[in-house]
Amino acid sequence: MTLLPTERSIRTTPEGLLWEPSDRWVRGRKADVTVVDSRHPVLVWEPGLPVPQYAFPREEVREDLLRPAKSPRRGTHAGSQIFYDLEVHGELLENAAWTFPADDLAGHIAFEWFRRWGHSLDHWYEEEEEIFVHPRDPHKRVDAMPSSRHVRVEIAGTVVADTRRPALLFETALPTRYYIPAEDVRLDLFEPTGHSTQCPYKGTARYWTWRGGGDVPPNIVWSYPDPLPAVAAVRGLLAFFNEAVDITVDGERRERPVTPFTATLKT
Repeated sequence: MTLLPTERSIRTTPEGLLWEPSDRWVRGRKADVTVVDSRHPVLVWEPGLPVPQYAFPREEVREDLLRPAKSPRRGTHAGSQIFYDLEVHGELLENAAWTFPADDLAGHIAFEWFRRWGHSLDHWYEEEEEIFVHPRDPHKRVDAMPSSRHVRVEIAGTVVADTRRPALLFETALPTRYYIPAEDVRLDLFEPTGHSTQCPYKGTARYWTWRGGGDVPPNIVWSYPDPLPAVAAVRGLLAFFNEAVDITVDGERRERPVTPFTATLKT
């Protein structure tokens, strides 16, 4: 089927899955073994999951490394039909791969993404770029822009950051994040932690915790010291969780948003 540039290429299956073909060259490796080498992957969205995952034609997967799962993890994926364990160099990764029952996806195998659940591959690449956490959603935007807005951040009534040279990061379905130069942040009020996270759109973040006590979640501040090229504007700047601090932009106090992070901040 030929699609016009203005048409969405997402298909729907009777099982409630959404999927679309991707032109990206995707590879997955375990140790020094390439398990997946696909030029015809498809992106699959399961009901209730906000991020996509890949499924690959069987001929582009090292099926000789797959074994029928000894203890299938039923119910972990929408309509999942068959689970596989993956064996590489004598190491067995249980339930590392599975199939969907949808006729549209017959002949495809999906894999747990980068180190999820402790039984997935070590590295994934789109073209020559390593991708972390989960595949990027082609229908989601992340834009980082230098700004001259006046941004002030308060915690428990204390001004902890004040700048007129932030970078604003706009990410689909999330609140605007305000990244602030370190010189404009009271870093003496925070201490660095060993916590880190990875984002497929931004890179690897490091964190700081508020030293002032009170009902303030840990790891309230983060920074990307070496962000991915698409968001280079936030390099070395610091951001605060809008969900747990008070942010004023150009004199207007912003309401604390409720996001998927709200319930998890304290943990």
